[in-house]
Amino acid sequence: MTKRILVLAGRGRYEDPWHDHAATSHEVAGILGGPGAAGRGDVVVQVRSTWRDALDDLDDVGLLVLNSGHGRPDAEFDGSDGEWAAFHERLAAWARSGGAVLALHQAANTFADAPGFEAILGGRWIPGVSMHPPIGEAVFDVVPGHPVTDGLGNALGGAGVIDAYDERYCHLVVAESSRVLLTTHGPAEPGFGADDDGGRVHGVAWAHDAHGGRTVYSGLGHDVRSYGSAAHRSFLRSAAAWLLG
Repeated sequence: MTKRILVLAGRGRYEDPWHDHAATSHEVAGILGGPGAAGRGDVVVQVRSTWRDALDDLDDVGLLVLNSGHGRPDAEFDGSDGEWAAFHERLAAWARSGGAVLALHQAANTFADAPGFEAILGGRWIPGVSMHPPIGEAVFDVVPGHPVTDGLGNALGGAGVIDAYDERYCHLVVAESSRVLLTTHGPAEPGFGADDDGGRVHGVAWAHDAHGGRTVYSGLGHDVRSYGSAAHRSFLRSAAAWLLG
């Protein structure tokens, strides 16, 4: 059975100046569109900008990938909060009725005009609290005991970590009902607008299903360099396989 994956690339009010939403969206599409990448069966992957009508055919989607951020709302440019309400209501209803969502990196800070989105995501970026040290070679520890991480099999070569050139998101709010899949360590010295937190452990990816559907959030994926990591690609494929299962 062919499975349809829709990747939403940030645009307008959901496009920020720090992320190349188009480039990373197409990178993810290529990763998830490979043979067997999302479990059994064939997949068809489509990349689409985040327009108000982008979810009109959501009922035919097996997996929705959110790769949008937090931009500048401008009612004269792409509509008011009220005009976007139907978009968010459709997403919430679909997700709560069993829909599968894979949310990436800056998606922890998207859809601020939809108060119910946090319950679907299973966590949130909190402006003024959440942060990341400067981008660089980063290590993310895999937390076993969930089908997503257990499904990695031998892909990590027994290392139990994902190495990627990326940002390490820290101080995200993670719902108690979410299951943490990856962790990272915070800054061990002051910098980037944040005090030393002693290198404490932070949840940076999780699975969530308390809302009635399935969601996986991954804080990895700042730019295309992150997706050059074979371990990161394997994690995304394992997440997609669980979400579509």
